[in-house]
Amino acid sequence: MQRIPPELKAAARALRSGSTDAERRLWEYLRTVRPRFTRQLVVSHFILDFACRSLRIAIEIDGGQHYRQIEADALRTAYLVEDGWQVLRFSNYDVLSNVDGVMKEILAAVSRASTHPQPLPFREGS
Repeated sequence: MQRIPPELKAAARALRSGSTDAERRLWEYLRTVRPRFTRQLVVSHFILDFACRSLRIAIEIDGGQHYRQIEADALRTAYLVEDGWQVLRFSNYDVLSNVDGVMKEILAAVSRASTHPQPLPFREGS
């Protein structure tokens, strides 16, 4: 197992405690999904917003700064895909205004990637 550099570990911890509204909202839903998701996972030299390690699904929530760093995000996504991750990207707006739709996309990805029984159905409005 590769050792996580202390500065990345500290950055991930800080990001967990300083989550955005969209990240907190999505986490309310993701924390109940099986297989398990985790927040602010360090992968190589990146910190993923959310990830399912067992299925190698990464979820990135893009805020307003995303539009200024499209190229960097594309390189990050390419690296993760090359490393075997499926990357799902959603905007803050999507999460805050349509969390049910976002969860349906995530659960569809879990279902496609899963070798386990189908995940529990998502109940809208819960």
